[in-house]
Amino acid sequence: MSEDDDSARDRVMMARALVIARQSRFIAAPNPHVGCVLAKGDTIISEGRTQYAGESHAEIMALRAAGAAAAGATVYVTLEPCSHHGRTPPCTDALIKAGVARVVAAMEDPNPRVSGRGLQRLRDAGIRVDCGLLGHQAESIIKGFVLRMRRGRGRVRAKLAMSLDGRTAMASGESQWITGAAARADVQRQRAASCAILTGSGTVLADNCALTVRPQSFADTLGAAQPPGRRQPVRVVLDSRRRVPASAQILSADAPALLLHAPDAPAAALPSHVEQVAIPAGTSGVDLTAVMRELARRQCNEILVECGPRLSGALLQASLIDELIVYMAPCIMGSSARPLLQLPLDAMSDKVALTTLDVRRIGEDWRFTLVPSAPHKTKE
Repeated sequence: MSEDDDSARDRVMMARALVIARQSRFIAAPNPHVGCVLAKGDTIISEGRTQYAGESHAEIMALRAAGAAAAGATVYVTLEPCSHHGRTPPCTDALIKAGVARVVAAMEDPNPRVSGRGLQRLRDAGIRVDCGLLGHQAESIIKGFVLRMRRGRGRVRAKLAMSLDGRTAMASGESQWITGAAARADVQRQRAASCAILTGSGTVLADNCALTVRPQSFADTLGAAQPPGRRQPVRVVLDSRRRVPASAQILSADAPALLLHAPDAPAAALPSHVEQVAIPAGTSGVDLTAVMRELARRQCNEILVECGPRLSGALLQASLIDELIVYMAPCIMGSSARPLLQLPLDAMSDKVALTTLDVRRIGEDWRFTLVPSAPHKTKE
């Protein structure tokens, strides 16, 4: 077998591990979703993916499925195996005990508690270790986790729905429904892959939204290998004055709820399961950077923003949006309808440049995935 053949096999096996990693995106949070393949030559012995928090990691699932056949196998894993005790024992210890011959990791773990230590522990045990194969692809799968580890806050994605003329609601506030059923099911997938769903009190008071994940609306499109899971993201409401009533759907016991308010907000009698946390005041409401710090402290890797034009505009001005997911419906709502963002700009030089990552049709609508090309700062 030539070196080129070995390299080609490694790429095929790692590509399969990346597919498996994506299958746990609805269940793994706050852990990164990881895929693992055990193979001997061209034969796959077993596969594993990260389970719910506190349950087995991808490597353990693959080792368990392989049994005694794991001895002498090559392990392809999309992230460096952990070497520390967290909610579960170190995966490195299990790999060493199983007698694997080689470990190929797509990328080093950005978590400073691991960060190369897992790979070194395997080398010290006499296991051949290679790292970096398809690393860019692996990092893109767990981007929120990587960002939280490297910069101290997760990835913030703002979901917006608009008409062809860029409107999000009629002047009266009526907005249901701009997009079709397929786009709304796609939003459910975005929610299910998130750690937190962030909104403002204005949206809650206007729409009485629940912002829960409803797996039945999209589970049939995933296949048995990708269950939407039992995990519900935490619903985060920015409510500086604590105006949201206890009866609001977003504060129901159907999913975790976190209400962030200003330190001097009036007291509010809310259900006991709703956590209330004071956040330093900002220019208007709570300080948005402090909000992101609080969510990072809670291990939120992926934050999905579903809110009105005022909050989404403020987040963009504060350079706190990493990605925009814009659903555009083939309809026109007219000039008196509400704009996509409340973002007053006076000159062409003030425009916010966006880079398009993806455009695809979802039912009768179109979904644009975009990133701000450069941080957008509020004018002095």
